[in-house]
Amino acid sequence: MNASRRIAGVVSGLLFLLVAGCDQKTAPAGGKQIAPVVVAEIEKADVPLITELPGRIAAMRVAEVRPQVGGILQKRLFREGSDVTAGDLLYQIEDAQYRAEVASARAEVARSEAVLTKAQLREKRLARLINTKAVSEEDYDMAAAELREAEAGVAAARAALSAASIDLGFTRVLAPITGRIGKSQITEGALMEAEQENELAVIQQIDQVYVDITQSTTELLRLKREIASGRVRRDAEEMSLTVLLDDGSTYEHRGSLKFSEISVDQGTSSVTLRGVVPNPDHLLLPGMFVRVRVDQGVRADSLLIPQRGLTFDYSGAATAMVVGEDNVVERRILDVGQAVGDQWLVLSGLEAGEKVVVEGLQKIRSGAEVKVVSAVAGETGQ
Repeated sequence: MNASRRIAGVVSGLLFLLVAGCDQKTAPAGGKQIAPVVVAEIEKADVPLITELPGRIAAMRVAEVRPQVGGILQKRLFREGSDVTAGDLLYQIEDAQYRAEVASARAEVARSEAVLTKAQLREKRLARLINTKAVSEEDYDMAAAELREAEAGVAAARAALSAASIDLGFTRVLAPITGRIGKSQITEGALMEAEQENELAVIQQIDQVYVDITQSTTELLRLKREIASGRVRRDAEEMSLTVLLDDGSTYEHRGSLKFSEISVDQGTSSVTLRGVVPNPDHLLLPGMFVRVRVDQGVRADSLLIPQRGLTFDYSGAATAMVVGEDNVVERRILDVGQAVGDQWLVLSGLEAGEKVVVEGLQKIRSGAEVKVVSAVAGETGQ
């Protein structure tokens, strides 16, 4: 039994010496650990600036249909949700009263014209007699005044006839624009009022649509400065845009950015950009939420860093580990712009040719010596 214990003790001692020997072979001189890392070399490239922003679809034109005269709705002459053309008859209001008013106004015109004829004849007769002193000047002046009064009466009667005819025409409610009409808010037999608050229906033109995009003022000012300095170039005056639908698919028709709002939203510190997108199939509907990719131009001689080589600290600052001379790493604070594919656009903090650690970050700290085992090239895929 004692012999067995002695043998076991000898075996344990040999194993301990063997393990210690292995540790001595793997550890570098002085017991210093050198962590292996993978780096990416930073290179200059022309980077297309494509910003993805939230947006909402709005109709090109919107017309709220309201009656301009009161009365009982007699007919509705359109199908809800259909396309209508400007000038199409939408509603017919009971027009018997308005026809009577037109007839009355026409009769008043005839009466006024008869009075005018009578006044003209009397004025001509007295004008001949005044030269022979057969009538007094007072009588002639009275006839001339009656003539002018009769002329004014005819003009007023004709204006009243025109107003009555306009009101009669307003009993036919026509489509003001071409577009798609929504549901009707009123049915036959209902009483309507002139210029009432509630619309009868809404027509929206959607063969082309607006897309309203919001962008932060910080990004917009930065882009304007870089365009002014020539750092960012654009081949066209208008920025093109691509619409991404809710299901993640890309809308087939590209649009263009038309203008930006001149005032800033005080709550969000953002501005509204408005683009125009063709919509021949009426796939984009007003109120629809979309994502929009805006081609802002090309930034020349830019630096990109792989996303896996960039970390953000608790304050939100972007940092990277840069391998310098003698393979010593340095923690570098960077100013980064937008994401470009699987990389970040670096605005400041790095130079071309520097090497950034992309693998093995958990094993190193600033000032530590590392061993570069491999290098990967940066990818600029969109």
